[in-house]
Amino acid sequence: MVDMTSIHELNQVVEREALFLQDLLDEVNKVIVGQERLVERLLIGLLADGHILLEGVPGLAKTLAVKTLAQAVQARFQRIQFTPDLLPADLIGTEIYNPRTNEFAPHQGPIFANFILADEINRAPAKVQSALLEAMQERQVTIGDATYLLEDPFLVLATQNPIEQEGTYPLPEAQVDRFMLKVVVDYPSRLEERVIMDRMTGAELPEVAPVVEPANLLYARQVVSQIYVDEKIKEYILDLIFATRQPGQNGLGDLQPLIEFGASPRATIYMVMAARAHAFLKGRGFVTPEDIKQVAPDILRHRVVVSYEAEAEEISSTDIVQRILDQIEVP
Repeated sequence: MVDMTSIHELNQVVEREALFLQDLLDEVNKVIVGQERLVERLLIGLLADGHILLEGVPGLAKTLAVKTLAQAVQARFQRIQFTPDLLPADLIGTEIYNPRTNEFAPHQGPIFANFILADEINRAPAKVQSALLEAMQERQVTIGDATYLLEDPFLVLATQNPIEQEGTYPLPEAQVDRFMLKVVVDYPSRLEERVIMDRMTGAELPEVAPVVEPANLLYARQVVSQIYVDEKIKEYILDLIFATRQPGQNGLGDLQPLIEFGASPRATIYMVMAARAHAFLKGRGFVTPEDIKQVAPDILRHRVVVSYEAEAEEISSTDIVQRILDQIEVP
């Protein structure tokens, strides 16, 4: 039996604690026009402590959105341009010899920040990806024999360009799986682009003020982790995940030849975390099926590996996820 009193109290806590998000959005919207879905997903990543992979053609304000968010949160921001000649030491740092003391001293790299923008992440070789993977998963890096913890909040926001594939290294499946969300960024509407044109070509460019402290975010994460998830919602999440692995056993036999590999258990965990964060953004202390439907495409699109048959028919993982969402019964 669900205690409705506790849910009501939780609703009040969420409504009160989510107020700071409006100040944050107001600052971000001074610079970013449109792209509501992108900004919302960045906030979900912040609240659910999950890394985000952004995919879109150049010039869609991916870098600007991340930088603007970092400025509004009073957090340290580092942009790292990934290139084929990048070394792990360029990312995490290295030990530098001091001839006066005859000792090696650690020199910390750009990974020691709160917001890391890994620009064109798929242009760096495997050794660099491996170094980033430790930072993403363990929230620590190793320099020489010493291990250093990364400061909270720590968020990796990586971008990749879907057009140019020359000189790129496909991201390992293990690393792709570490990203909570993969967000596809699209072009703005004509009206939005007119606003962008006027705003970015004016005499003065808009400035962002720091309105939120990292401590606010860390406390908000504690509230997010307490948001109520009903048993029926948990079963719905499992139905969706298992439909990517065994579509034939879930009444989706036509998808069986289109899926090579389904979503991992990490997707199940991230689905709960992201749905709670989405509910928090909406000022609710409980998760609804709509929260699941909103976050599921971004959680599953990079975890469902399509078969050659699907590629031949030009069916993407996003198409498959949408068909699963359309056909699995909602509680």
